[in-house]
Amino acid sequence: MRLPKPRLLLAVPAIALIFVFMILPITNMAEMSFRTTGTSEPFGEDYTLAHYSRIFGDTYYWGVLVRSLLTAATVTVLCLLVSYPIAWHMSKAKGMKAVFLYACIASPLMTGVLVRNFGWMIVAALNGPLNETLMALGIIERPLRLLFTQGLVILALVHVFVPFMVLPINNALRNISPTLIEASTSMGASRRDVFRDIILPLSFPGIYPGVILVYVLAVAAFVTPALLGGQMVSYMPTLIIGELTGTFQWPFGSALAIVLSLSTVIVVAIFTALTAKLMERSKA
Repeated sequence: MRLPKPRLLLAVPAIALIFVFMILPITNMAEMSFRTTGTSEPFGEDYTLAHYSRIFGDTYYWGVLVRSLLTAATVTVLCLLVSYPIAWHMSKAKGMKAVFLYACIASPLMTGVLVRNFGWMIVAALNGPLNETLMALGIIERPLRLLFTQGLVILALVHVFVPFMVLPINNALRNISPTLIEASTSMGASRRDVFRDIILPLSFPGIYPGVILVYVLAVAAFVTPALLGGQMVSYMPTLIIGELTGTFQWPFGSALAIVLSLSTVIVVAIFTALTAKLMERSKA
């Protein structure tokens, strides 16, 4: 009897974790989404497609889904625009300057999500420091209603997810050999040409995982939209949690979760295909 190879044995714990904590829950959720609504229990014993018909046939759910996907895309783009210059400076920093930059980037992750959101609620309140500062400078005449708006949700999510974009881009920029930049500069290439033809293509291995990670996290974010968006701005995660824990409509909440998951997978697949083509074109 042949024994399993040591490499296969090393993979067993990882496979078991993925199966127990990822495959089984998703399978259970998919099966739950086809259950009928129970009368005395959260779900019935029969199966139906009524939940998906309700989702696809109601423009309200389509609007919430599109808002969630577009909000996540906006957060991702803003994180990329903010993170790239920071990652560039971090890749060039050394000694205590590098330590300071890393500490600043990691600082949002050192505070609990509830504390961060309550901090934003204080800052953005009608009589909060932001409105008082703007009124003192004469920029506005009356306080702005910033709480429970989509703009504040996006701003708070960018604040939280910037580190997840900075770190992979910084790692990719650090792997770029300085000799490539020096050689291109000595051959007459401008800074714009060096960035467009060398730095940006070689930083794709950091941009790609950063974009995917931030987008997936932003789509699935619940606490920040629930606290800072409230009832004024609806997102799919808050809608799903409301169905699961508020009305105990487990089958319908599971169907909403499946629709959100599939939509996210489609967006990630499209971005992956476009990124692969772009990287092939840059290599050519």
